[in-house]
Amino acid sequence: MQFDDDAQLDPSQVEDVRASGPQPGWGGMPGGCMLPIGGRGGCGGCLLFILAAAGLFLFGVIPSPFSGQGGGPQGGGQQPSAPAAPGATGNLAARCRTGADAEQSEDCRVVGTVNSIQSYWRQAFQERGRTYKPARTVLFSKAVNTGCGTADAAVGPFYCPVDRKVYLDLSFFNTLQRDFGAEGGPFAQAYVVAHEYGHHVQNLLGTMNRVGPNSRPGAGSPSVRLELQADCYAGVWAHNAVKTGFFREPFSQTDIDQALSAAAAVGDDSIQRRTQGRVTPDAFTHGTSRQRESWFTVGYDGGDPKRCDTFSGGI
Repeated sequence: MQFDDDAQLDPSQVEDVRASGPQPGWGGMPGGCMLPIGGRGGCGGCLLFILAAAGLFLFGVIPSPFSGQGGGPQGGGQQPSAPAAPGATGNLAARCRTGADAEQSEDCRVVGTVNSIQSYWRQAFQERGRTYKPARTVLFSKAVNTGCGTADAAVGPFYCPVDRKVYLDLSFFNTLQRDFGAEGGPFAQAYVVAHEYGHHVQNLLGTMNRVGPNSRPGAGSPSVRLELQADCYAGVWAHNAVKTGFFREPFSQTDIDQALSAAAAVGDDSIQRRTQGRVTPDAFTHGTSRQRESWFTVGYDGGDPKRCDTFSGGI
């Protein structure tokens, strides 16, 4: 994964609120990828993708044992917190100007990755007669206040459809390697970011409405199909990334292997084996390791969002 040294980065697409730190009293029930229910906004209209009752977690949803207390997005009828304040982007603006900066800094690598992902989806929407509305990524540390409620790092990366932002604590990537056995590496990080932007695309297209208020987890559930489609969209971006002008050359097999390793590490079956010693398909919310690898590959091989119809037929 090599950025074009001369590529011009746009750090305004990333907010950095890490310096502000967590606010007193933040915390809540274990949760994860937050989706609107029935088109309503606010926390009362959010589905916490890994239901606390199911005791599960995943991408955008990290096992509560990581935090020791299971902090996460607030739910249970509580009112949503105010959205995160605009971040201190000045530091990123000073440090993250070109692709050469992205090669030297993890923060700037996130900026460059977000720029490339949104550049691709802007063009893809335009080709289909639609308008892509950008979403910012918020870099936070330990805890963050969002339009969907409050969340701590135990939740992992997630997308909030209420404020249309992706939230990312960079310590997640260490956790992914240390506790989940993922290979790690720059492209594993890129895959995670691209997956969350896949949720933004689903939000813009109205696909999230397929996960209704009465949706239940399970191997063929709408929540699983939504997550697998986000994996496929991540693969589609990877196929087209070099065309966005941010990368020097197409991704190598080593890069793709990093993404597949990350996808496998956060499969429902893999996480369940690690945390409870058995696999419970009725509690699946994101798909198996094999399914997550497979749908990323479908997107990467085809490079066409139309190939990502996870809602028709088997998965």
